[in-house]
Amino acid sequence: MEALLRIENGAYANLVTPALLRGAGLSARDRAFVTELVYGSTRMRRACDWLVDRFLEVPVEAGVRAALRLGAYQLAFTRTPAHAAVAATVDVAPKGARGLVNAVLRKVAGALPVEWPDLATELSYPDWIIERLSVDLGPEDGLAALRHMNLPPAVTERADGYVQDRASQWVAEYMGAASGERVGDLCAAPGGKATALAAGVGDDMPPGVVVAVDVRPNRAALVVENALRLGLRNVAVVAADARRAPVVPASLDRVLVDAPCSGLGVLHRRPDARWRVQPEDAVRLAKLQRQLLTGAVELLRPGGLLVYSVCTLTLGETAEIDRWLEQEFPALTAEPPPGPPWEPLGRGARLLPQSARTDGMYVVGLRKARR
Repeated sequence: MEALLRIENGAYANLVTPALLRGAGLSARDRAFVTELVYGSTRMRRACDWLVDRFLEVPVEAGVRAALRLGAYQLAFTRTPAHAAVAATVDVAPKGARGLVNAVLRKVAGALPVEWPDLATELSYPDWIIERLSVDLGPEDGLAALRHMNLPPAVTERADGYVQDRASQWVAEYMGAASGERVGDLCAAPGGKATALAAGVGDDMPPGVVVAVDVRPNRAALVVENALRLGLRNVAVVAADARRAPVVPASLDRVLVDAPCSGLGVLHRRPDARWRVQPEDAVRLAKLQRQLLTGAVELLRPGGLLVYSVCTLTLGETAEIDRWLEQEFPALTAEPPPGPPWEPLGRGARLLPQSARTDGMYVVGLRKARR
């Protein structure tokens, strides 16, 4: 309940939930159940609201709404017995509203299963996300991606113990880094790809240095923390605007721009993001992505490799960015994209979240012409 109320007031689910659990003294099983309830109730908010609103006659305050969502999620989307879900939720509801919560949740339980009014309510997404992915991916792939991102994310761990989705690991492997090279990661926090590159990926030896740039000092500090925890001494962290990074021009052998994006490929991992991101965000972020890439090209030596990646699925932030690069920087030639489960898109490749139970990603690699 506390986590749900904080999320409603603007906190991020993936930050507030672990913070609250650290001092809770719960068993591993109960920690997992709490995480499922918080993430699930947040992810399926629209569906849960529809389930309870049929039995509400007046608006309710935030604490009551949070309790109703929590109970409705258990009833409709978990295997928790109905009597246990109702009783436990009533126990944590605001005292003055416990009778109301009990009555509404009992009615919800008695009305299951339901016939949903529309796909957006059933899958619990804003209408515009349903429409955008249906257009940009096609109806079949779009629906499959939306359904997959309602499942809990898979947890994968690198050999060094760093928890990182396989899609991000594959991007780092595609980027590569040879022994002694100078590598830039221009949007580095929290440091997953930067530390993977610094440690050496695939058969490649570790590079000489990875310059990890992030605009926010507190986020840059996370890169420092992760590099030190992994014992990596070849990561140089810089808190700076990557559009104008304080790096000597044409001095880097490889540059990764893992750019800020609308995040529509990782909605399973960020349950509240579907309610935060707005249709205009993709347009605004595409402008930022172009600016970051312009800065990256200036840092890349002749013959060097530029890799652009985003964890979203919109055409405006993937294939259209590639087309812009082709027009703006004709001296950049495309590298072969990664193979299956990635699928070709433009000169790069897209990874749908349902293809390999990973995050949804896009990547393109471009080689700068030699003088």
